[in-house]
Amino acid sequence: MIESASRVKKAILCIEDEHHLRQDLIEELSAAGYAAFGASDGREALAVLESRKPDLILCDISMPHLDGFTFLDTVRANRPDLADVPLVFLTALDQRQSVIAGKLAGADDYLVKPIDYDLLLATIKARLGQVERMDQKAERNIAALRKALSSPAAERRSGIERILDMLSFGVVVASRSRITFVNRAAMEMEDTNDSLIAGGALRAGSAVLNTELKALIETACAAAAGGEDFLASHCVSRQSSPQDLLLTVCSLPEPGPPGSPEHLAVVFISDPSRRPDVSNVVLADLFGLTPTEAEVARALASGRRTDEIARDMAISATTVAFHLRNLFDKTGTRRQADLVALILTGLASIGPAQVPSRAAV
Repeated sequence: MIESASRVKKAILCIEDEHHLRQDLIEELSAAGYAAFGASDGREALAVLESRKPDLILCDISMPHLDGFTFLDTVRANRPDLADVPLVFLTALDQRQSVIAGKLAGADDYLVKPIDYDLLLATIKARLGQVERMDQKAERNIAALRKALSSPAAERRSGIERILDMLSFGVVVASRSRITFVNRAAMEMEDTNDSLIAGGALRAGSAVLNTELKALIETACAAAAGGEDFLASHCVSRQSSPQDLLLTVCSLPEPGPPGSPEHLAVVFISDPSRRPDVSNVVLADLFGLTPTEAEVARALASGRRTDEIARDMAISATTVAFHLRNLFDKTGTRRQADLVALILTGLASIGPAQVPSRAAV
């Protein structure tokens, strides 16, 4: 029996068209302490995923209706909420090219039939342990972000505030009732006709847009209060340009006792006509990225969707998903909202001692 750090059993989806093997997998995993459930092919598995999110997926490759590779492509392209769920391919094919194809498709591991159940359980334990470590790191990073943004002004000025002031796009941190932080780029908007900040609150040009923006911030703060992810976009027209400003509203979750500090939302303000001034070299150095990963990260930071990134870079959606998963691994995040926040601020790797002085900016 595998001991779990949580009282809630880890859920494992077993996708296998052979009925007896599927039942064997479910029985072995149930005996090992997991909550195992099955699907007979990729099409049925997609339907199951509409109502239940597993902690790990075991997936056969050769199946009728929808095979393993097509299932994985579909999940990676259409279900970014499952990007953190490890997928292990099961197949009778032990040829080198099959292993390579599975890895390139975005699979996390590869096991050959007939199944060695000791190896299977060890693989599952290792993969779930990796996810747990990533969760813990993400929680530490988010906690560090909240601590930095809520620390005294002088302390922030020596560290996080200077990092955020280097960015060419606006960063505003707000609670339901007030703005708690504004970076230099956002403050400079107060001197133009594109001002989004008035009387300690965000405004969006009209009563209707103001109501919509306020609702997004309240929803993000409510999500933060529940330790949940929230990511939404909002367009604001402006007088100085025919192109709208793009506002990306993210929750800033912090698990903790209810009623502790104010729950916060982060609003990133970007100009679609201009990419954020974050170089690929800087991103590569901060997070240890390859050139392609840095390009994908930079595109995410500029508000591009994954399908737009695939089109702009002339690569497949599966390849973008593959690089996105690598970004999750290297930044220690699991959710796209947290990933975007860490890309934009560089908080995962930059400490106050490494921040250039304002004279050097």
